[in-house]
Amino acid sequence: MKQLNKLINHIVNRVNVNLREPLVDVGPFVQDLIPKDSFALYYAFYALTNNHPLKFHFRHSSVGGTYFLGKCKVNHSILYKSDIRGDELKRKGSIVECNGQQIKLRDDEVIKIRDSFLMKTLVHNNSHDPENLEAFKISNTVSLHYANIHGTSVEGCFLEPFASVDLSICHDCAVGAYSYVQAGELSHKRINPGRIWVKADGAFEFNYQYPEEILNKYIRMENHRPKGILMDFFDERKEDFIPIYSAVNPENIVDVPDGASVSPYAVLKGECKVEKNVLIAQRAYLEDSYMGPGANAQENCYIINSTYDGDDVTAHGGKVIHCHLGRQVFVGFNSFLNGKEDCKIEIGTGSIIMPHTIIDAIEPLKIPDNFLVWGYISKQEDLEMHSIPLSDFAALKGQFRLGNMTFEGIGAKFVDGFRHRIKHILECNGAFWDGSEETAGHAQQTQDISFNILQPYPEGELQGLYPELSIDPLEPSDL
Repeated sequence: MKQLNKLINHIVNRVNVNLREPLVDVGPFVQDLIPKDSFALYYAFYALTNNHPLKFHFRHSSVGGTYFLGKCKVNHSILYKSDIRGDELKRKGSIVECNGQQIKLRDDEVIKIRDSFLMKTLVHNNSHDPENLEAFKISNTVSLHYANIHGTSVEGCFLEPFASVDLSICHDCAVGAYSYVQAGELSHKRINPGRIWVKADGAFEFNYQYPEEILNKYIRMENHRPKGILMDFFDERKEDFIPIYSAVNPENIVDVPDGASVSPYAVLKGECKVEKNVLIAQRAYLEDSYMGPGANAQENCYIINSTYDGDDVTAHGGKVIHCHLGRQVFVGFNSFLNGKEDCKIEIGTGSIIMPHTIIDAIEPLKIPDNFLVWGYISKQEDLEMHSIPLSDFAALKGQFRLGNMTFEGIGAKFVDGFRHRIKHILECNGAFWDGSEETAGHAQQTQDISFNILQPYPEGELQGLYPELSIDPLEPSDL
């Protein structure tokens, strides 16, 4: 245990040096966050497929309960029950366009994690840093419960619980709880808790700020620990995952049709049905729900007593309870759509629920087709200040304000960007698979997958740390 304590102190010091401005001390957030015995309690595991390049290297690290896919290097870091998903890393020979330049990648991209502490954090997509196209870098960073690092290189950053950094580059930034940032390259910024910020230089800027009294009900930091309705929601269901992680290769309990994929590390309870081309990722949770053709539930998604008509996207961390989603509905990162048995939420076809939206219904709610929705909603009249038809939003030019939301720029570029991204997600997930290799995606490419476990030192000075490991592809033999 002595070496583990030294590693924690090392990470704290490295991160604090980076966070001189803004001034943040991550020590109180990290120290004693994880019970010391838990570091040696959980195995890590990695996926082996024919469709994803394999290469892992772990050195001076603790990675208990963490899932790895693709190429990843971890040095002097602690990853606890995180998901490091490298199935969308760029490949050698790919052409990437940067500022009008066509750049050919010389190597496969690798996720590189160094001097960092990731607590129940998702890492996915690929680097959008034009200076590091072959490396998705996470260094000198602390990330807390259910944060998302999605396509964003982070250096010297602190992410509070349920924060998301998306398709950006962050240097020495502190990102508050339940904030969502997709804003290009940022340096020495403090992002307030509950801020939703989407910016594309020269095109548009979307901002929404949760009222403090509302946000604190759902997630807040209290004595350097996360509290609130969102944490209670996860805690109430965490024991459902224990049987799954007690077996090396758990089995699915539902019929999985052609083209669909249900991770054995997902929880399915009650009467669930999945149709063709559905993707259910590891650490997803389904209960008494129907997933129509092409729908997906990504990591840390909870879908309970809900119906998806098809081609619906529930992004990382989305929670959907007592809802009916029409076709091609997008539910953004860490959104909380909390309907009740007598207060169901109906979302029309083609609507977009912005990342980090909270709909906590106290009466039945109906969102029309092709609407953009954001912020905090509890009753039908709240939609007047927190939604707008996508066609009206696309017509915006200049400045626009509605309640706590402000927008500046060209609405058509914002809407078109979202539409393009949703289509891209569906394509990547294999929602449109027609049996051909060209339309195959994650749902089809992860059907034939095996899982291998890694275990830490169980006791002594090295307790909770993992031996230095290098896992490489098997070279064909000429025997």
